[in-house]
Amino acid sequence: MIGIIGKKVGMSQVFLKNGELTPVSLIEAGPCPILQIKDDNDDGYRAIQLGFGARKKVNKPITGHLKKSKAKSVARIFEIKVSDSGKYKTGDKIDVTVFADGDKVSVTGWTKGRGFSGGVKRWGWSSGPATHGSMSHRRIGSVGPGTSPGRIWKGKTMPGRYGNERVTVKNLKIVKVEKEKNMLYLKGAVPGARNSYLIITKDE
Repeated sequence: MIGIIGKKVGMSQVFLKNGELTPVSLIEAGPCPILQIKDDNDDGYRAIQLGFGARKKVNKPITGHLKKSKAKSVARIFEIKVSDSGKYKTGDKIDVTVFADGDKVSVTGWTKGRGFSGGVKRWGWSSGPATHGSMSHRRIGSVGPGTSPGRIWKGKTMPGRYGNERVTVKNLKIVKVEKEKNMLYLKGAVPGARNSYLIITKDE
C-alpha cells in the first residue's frame, strides 16, 4: 500500500457532476518527505517512514535523524507499510498526486479524547429515575453477580477513559484532489477533531 500523512481541516459539502450535494472531509495532506526506508534485511519488515508539518524547535536527536533526508523540521513522524520498499529513496517527497479522483482509501486517526466518563455517556446506559429523592440518576449501582461466580463478568461495561483511540475507516471515496493546496476531499466523515493528524492509505 501507499499512503500519506495529513491533517483534518474540517468538513464541508460539494456538488458532484450529477448535481448531488455530498458531505466531504477536508484533509491537508503532505507533502511528506521520506525520512527512512525499512526493509526485511535490517528491520524485518518493509515500510517507509514519513514526516509531516514543521515545528519551531527541533531537538538534536530529531535533527540527526532528519539529516539524511535533508528535511529541516517535522511535526509528526509515522510509518506506512509498503509491498516494495526498494523503489523509494530517502529524501523523496510524497504528495497528493499519488491519489486520483474516485480512489478508495483507508483513513486512520485518533478519536476525540473525552477523559474519564460515566457509563451513560461512554456506553449509552439508561439513566435512573430523574425524580426528587432518587439517589441514582446516573451512577453505576450494583455490578457484582452475587455468590457465583463472585466476581464481575469479563466485558462488563464500566465507567472509564472514553475516546482517544486509534480508529481506521475503510473504503472512503476521494471526491477531489487539489494539488495546488495539497488538499484531499473525502466523502463522509473521518475520525478525530479538527487539526488532528491522519494517515491516508490505499492499496498499490
